[in-house]
Amino acid sequence: MEINATYTSLVALGDSFTEGMSDLKPDGSYRGWADVLAGRLAARTPDFRYANLAVRGKLIGQIVDEQVDLAAGMKADVVTLVGGLNDTLRPKVDMVRVRDLLTEAVERLTPACRQLVLMRSPGREGPVMERFRPRMEELFVHLDELASRHGALVVDLYGAPALGDPRLWDVDRLHLTADGHRRVAEAVWQTLGLPPEDDWRTPLPPAGRTGWASRRIADARFAREHLGPWIGRRLTGRSSGDGRTPKRPELLAYETSYETPHEAPREAPAGP
Repeated sequence: MEINATYTSLVALGDSFTEGMSDLKPDGSYRGWADVLAGRLAARTPDFRYANLAVRGKLIGQIVDEQVDLAAGMKADVVTLVGGLNDTLRPKVDMVRVRDLLTEAVERLTPACRQLVLMRSPGREGPVMERFRPRMEELFVHLDELASRHGALVVDLYGAPALGDPRLWDVDRLHLTADGHRRVAEAVWQTLGLPPEDDWRTPLPPAGRTGWASRRIADARFAREHLGPWIGRRLTGRSSGDGRTPKRPELLAYETSYETPHEAPREAPAGP
């Protein structure tokens, strides 16, 4: 890692986390941590270029097949790869295959960029997280090993208790809020050796007590609008990303006016 380095281009690979759900902009599109990071990098580097190949719902095999070669061909300064978490959330998963595919992706991307960045993804506190925690931690151990072998950087979001706070997660309980994405952008920024703007690990202020009735109403809404449709897609083999294309498929100049990171987000539609 170079301290206060200059980066001229960024390519982001992955799924909904990197696409930017649920950091919704007024026009109905998603911003997310990668866009925020690109905006900050562009503000300090003339002619900065950015591509975001991430598409919601993608499994690691799809990321390898659809995004890795495209990203490698762009020869960017920085490539971020976040994938495999959707696989761990499936009822059945072959973790050996997931690890092998991540290895393949890292081996193909490392020689094609100046700096590869991997992430230990954040996890929302709650009982659902406990069910999948062993798979996630197996995934993260493998990421650490890959980073050590190939000189990649690892952003440890999983190890930051603040990012487990339910208030940093959208109503679908799968995607970060705008503030959550802003914290991730800051974490990547600092991992790249750039001067901190704030402490992304700072906990939120203590939460007030929520009444039993309010919690049950929120649970019922979550089950109806998000959990039910998510289960339905799993049972039918469909994905929220079916038919979708990346929002920034080409490595093009990034206008510094493209993002306004502190806009108040609107409520996001369903669909992890």
